[in-house]
Amino acid sequence: MSKFIIKGGNALKGEVAVCGSKNEVLPVICACLLTTEPVVIRNVPRISDVDKLIKIIKSLGAEAAWSGEHELRICAKKVNIGHLDAEMVAGFRGSVLLMGPLLARFGSVTLPEPGGDIIGKRPLDTHFAAFEAMGAKVEQGTQAVRISGAIRGAEIVLPELSVTATENAIMAASLAPGRTVIKLAAAEPHVQKLCAMLVAMGASVEGAGTHTIIIHGAKTLRGCDHTVSSDMLEVGTFLVAVAATGGTATLTGVEIGDLDMVLNLVHSIGIKTSFSDGKLRVLSASAIKPFHLLTLPYPGFATDLQAPFAVLATQASGMSMIHDPMYEGRLAHIPWLVKMGANAVVCDPHRVVISGPTPLHGYEIKALDIRSGATMVIAGLAAEGETIVHDAEVLDRGYERLTERLAALGADIKRE
Repeated sequence: MSKFIIKGGNALKGEVAVCGSKNEVLPVICACLLTTEPVVIRNVPRISDVDKLIKIIKSLGAEAAWSGEHELRICAKKVNIGHLDAEMVAGFRGSVLLMGPLLARFGSVTLPEPGGDIIGKRPLDTHFAAFEAMGAKVEQGTQAVRISGAIRGAEIVLPELSVTATENAIMAASLAPGRTVIKLAAAEPHVQKLCAMLVAMGASVEGAGTHTIIIHGAKTLRGCDHTVSSDMLEVGTFLVAVAATGGTATLTGVEIGDLDMVLNLVHSIGIKTSFSDGKLRVLSASAIKPFHLLTLPYPGFATDLQAPFAVLATQASGMSMIHDPMYEGRLAHIPWLVKMGANAVVCDPHRVVISGPTPLHGYEIKALDIRSGATMVIAGLAAEGETIVHDAEVLDRGYERLTERLAALGADIKRE
């Protein structure tokens, strides 16, 4: 395993391009399995999660090749579900998104339960409830789950606002005969973009961006060209890194429409931004105000972005609270921030109070998951002295060439 070695204290300055959305590209790649025709995907981030998913669909017999640095061509004409690499699936949580398209196209799918990270395995009950409502039979074993049956249009009420369950249900319904209504559907931007892609492939999808989505199943779907939108989580990560180091930088390739909650928060605490022609300019605040951050389903504040804001809370003048009601493991980075000098108290598995400002000092840390790992990198950039973040490969799952891009902004960071 490799590590980041960071010498803090440099204000980030300059310009950095934002990559395509990790949370969008994974279901988009899986949706290619719904058609026998070629699909071209543009603005694909070169991250390890994408590489893993490409290997998995190749194990099924799909053709997948890069036709440019960030352009991917996939043709799933010769897919055979009997060839699925179970070991790769078991080690990759994103493979849960294979369920919907494979069930829709082949009438059955057997998958080992995808693994989790420090946040924990996500229960798949919501996915199963959607498939069962459509007429599928779900058989859970100790090592794998088999979903089979001729699915049809149905009314589905999801037990929770699950993004991946919504995406699986939409993909399955796109080839299911009849009309499917999904209630309590997730409305996240990447769900909307998946719906737009399916419409371009010939599906009938209504209500994307709302909590009720209606799909009229098609007999077949065609190929298409799809461009992945910019990663709002990466925008938030770089924005916090610039602000935490007292820098000034421009993020390019930004789609600002999904950033309302993030920008509202940073503006309220004194950080200034300006936006024009896909460029977001970030101006650090001379004094950061304390804040209350509550994560909520879209259009609320994204749970994946609360962790980096804990670093800003350590530099705010007063008491801040971060409340994430979704996952117990989302505050696992806080003890490491305390070791670096933060004044933070975890109230319960979902809430932390951070008092500032407090200086941070370098420390030796382990990256626990993608977002907490990015948080510790930001803390190292803002801290005095040297910080070492182990298990750098964890961040490769969600960030392309992070070391090089931060170094281009003036960070003293290297990878060994």
